[in-house]
Amino acid sequence: MKVLKIILLVVLLALLGIQFIPTTRNQIDIVPSTDLMEVYNVPEQVEIIFKTSCYDCHSNNTYYPWYNKIQPASWMIQNHIKKGKAELNFNEFGSYSERKRKSKFKSILSQVKDGEMPLASYTWIQRDAKLSENEKKAIEDWINKMLEDL
Repeated sequence: MKVLKIILLVVLLALLGIQFIPTTRNQIDIVPSTDLMEVYNVPEQVEIIFKTSCYDCHSNNTYYPWYNKIQPASWMIQNHIKKGKAELNFNEFGSYSERKRKSKFKSILSQVKDGEMPLASYTWIQRDAKLSENEKKAIEDWINKMLEDL
């Protein structure tokens, strides 16, 4: 019983200690000229969908939930953001080559159609980020139009 108390105390102290390890914040104050919304004429409905369901992980400006200040949740969120931005960053979309833009548009289309994006782990907590069939259709229609024009 004494060993169990020592283990619990060590775990508690470790959890308390990691709260003081800071994480970087993914937030900027300006919208760059290379942002998808600045480069293309995005319909308002699609813009709202992207900002609600995609921009937290795929841009340079994340809205952080309250639990972001608690470790190890903050580390997991930062990891998701880092991976998301490495794959697609809407703030840098205008700096991508035409070939890469086409590829990203096709990838967005495919992942939205297949229900792979937004991630289930994200929509489980951010329920408003879950895409309805109408929202998926709006994204699909706009991206297909963009692919025709590229």
